[in-house]
Amino acid sequence: MKCLTVFILLLFSQASFSQTKTCENIFIITTDGFRWQELFTGADSTMLFDPQYVKDTATMKYMYWADSPEERRKKLMPFLWNFIAQKGQLWGNRKYENDVSVVNPYKISYPGYNEILTGYNDWFVSFNQQKDNTNSNVLEYLNSTPEFKNKVAAFSSWKMFDYILNRPTSTIKLNCGYQPEEDDTLTTTEKATNYIEETSDNRNDATREDVLTFSLATEYVKKKHPRVVFLSFGETDEFAHEGKYDLYLNQANMFDKLLAELWNLIQSDDFYKNKTTLFITTDHGRGMNPKSWATHGFWAKGSKETWVVQLGPNIKPLGEVKEKASINNIQFAQTIAGYLGKYFVTDHSVAGASTLLSQNVNH
Repeated sequence: MKCLTVFILLLFSQASFSQTKTCENIFIITTDGFRWQELFTGADSTMLFDPQYVKDTATMKYMYWADSPEERRKKLMPFLWNFIAQKGQLWGNRKYENDVSVVNPYKISYPGYNEILTGYNDWFVSFNQQKDNTNSNVLEYLNSTPEFKNKVAAFSSWKMFDYILNRPTSTIKLNCGYQPEEDDTLTTTEKATNYIEETSDNRNDATREDVLTFSLATEYVKKKHPRVVFLSFGETDEFAHEGKYDLYLNQANMFDKLLAELWNLIQSDDFYKNKTTLFITTDHGRGMNPKSWATHGFWAKGSKETWVVQLGPNIKPLGEVKEKASINNIQFAQTIAGYLGKYFVTDHSVAGASTLLSQNVNH
């Protein structure tokens, strides 16, 4: 009966909810637990100048401090603020009541990624536990369509995506944690990255270094040309939990560099050039002050506060959006499907697309 219900829903969705495709390919990119405060205002002086959170305050001041938030954010994330802010969209600066938020009450990573990818707030997905996710996600849905069959890939620094994306039943390309890349024709870069992973002192950690994730993901992109890529980085959250604000900022700066390198790769490849959208976000926020910023969750105020950034030929160049608005992460799955001309339907409810995002694209 469940299969029959899904089949009927699929037929109904195709007949009644046709979408206008606005992009050919999409990269969904996340950096774990990165606050909107640093994204929009740069380094926080209450922690940047405190030796409790920063070992070398003089160097960090030179690297990331300026008098105005506009200058600070450019020093921290120059690609976002010198390039994407001119050609794309940045949502989530609560100074202007421009709110982006999670709806799950737990405000931790597994529920956060479940929300982003399934469009469903499952109250039973409440912990970061090694349990296969039974909810259907937009990546698997897209891979089930003729247009995107075998053209969907996911690379993640966090090993828990084995469970979030339900590896035992998954049909997509999936590489996460310290998983070596396997292929009949490994490139020199893939072989080198595999060796670094295998010999790393951190190889038993739950989170792989983001640069290694990026290395394997971009090599796969160059070889296989997937049309839908989920690329999830984790070290911003790791360093935050350790209370190391200096490393948290450095990793945010590295994330910005990786975005720039990825965009250059996309625009240098005829398969992707001027046909590809970046959809960039985070799974949860963090505490709002020095005493709570290292943590997040049900009791930590600020943990629901996220953000979303878009760049691509279909994205209107609004820059930093300063109008009052409300967007929820649970809307992202259907928004992404809609950009690709699809309507995500499955055996659980899926939140509707964000009209604020989908109406600000070029058709």
